Amino acid sequence: MLKEERHQVILNEVALHNRILLTDISEVLNVSVDTVRRDVIYLDAEKKLQKVHGGAISLGFANNTGDQDQVYALSKKTKIAEKALRLLKNGNVIIIHGGTTCLELARLIPSKMSLTCFTLSLPVAIELSKKPKLEVVLIGGTLAKESLIASGGNAIHNLSKIKVDYSFLGTGYVDPIHGLTEFDWESVQVKKAVVHAAKNPVLLTISEKLNSRNRYQTCELSDIATMITELDPDDALLNDFRIAGLSLY
Repeated sequence: MLKEERHQVILNEVALHNRILLTDISEVLNVSVDTVRRDVIYLDAEKKLQKVHGGAISLGFANNTGDQDQVYALSKKTKIAEKALRLLKNGNVIIIHGGTTCLELARLIPSKMSLTCFTLSLPVAIELSKKPKLEVVLIGGTLAKESLIASGGNAIHNLSKIKVDYSFLGTGYVDPIHGLTEFDWESVQVKKAVVHAAKNPVLLTISEKLNSRNRYQTCELSDIATMITELDPDDALLNDFRIAGLSLY
C-alpha cells in the first residue's frame, strides 16, 4: 500500500472513531507500528489529526472544543441529536455523556425546555449552561486531557448513586452480537456506569459504526433501550438490531 493510501485509511479511521491506537491501525494496514507512528507524526504535522500517546485523535474530538468545521459527519450527528430530542419532555432528569454527537444534542436542547442534566463532559456542561431553564450537574473525576470527559473511580461512584430517565452516550463500536465495545478499558468502565444509571439508556451512533467491534465490552445490546442513527428506522441495515429488540429511531 502506498504511503498516501495508508494516510487516507488512518484519517478515515480516526474520523469515524475519534480516537485510534497505533497497534490497531498497524493490523488494519498490515505494517509495523513504527510505520504507523511515522505516518501519524506526519499527519499531525500537516494538522490533519492530533498525535497522542499510543495513537491519534481527530481534530474535532481534540479537547472537544466543538469546532463544527472539524466534526466528522456533522449533518448525520445533527440529525441523530434532533431525533433524540423527541424523547425528552419538561421535568426529565438525564445524563449526557460526551463526544461530538452528545455535544450536538446539548446544543440543540431548546432554551425553553426545563431539564436536570448530569454530564461528565466539560464542553457539554458549558453548552448546557447557556440554557436558562436547565439545571446542570457536572460529575467530577479524572479529566481526560484529549476529550475533557471525567473518568475514574470518583465518576463511577457518583454515577452509581443516581437513577435518571434517560442517559445518552456514544460508542466507538457496536455490533448486534457483541454489543457496545471500545479499546480503552477506563472509558468502558465509565460508560457501563452511565448505562446502569438510567431507566432508559440511549445509544447515539452514526451508521458507519454498525457491525464493528473492539477489545472491551461496554455492555450487551440488551442493556440499551434505544438506538438512534441517522437512518430511517426501517432501513435494512438495522434489521439485526431490530431483531435484537432495540427500539430504533
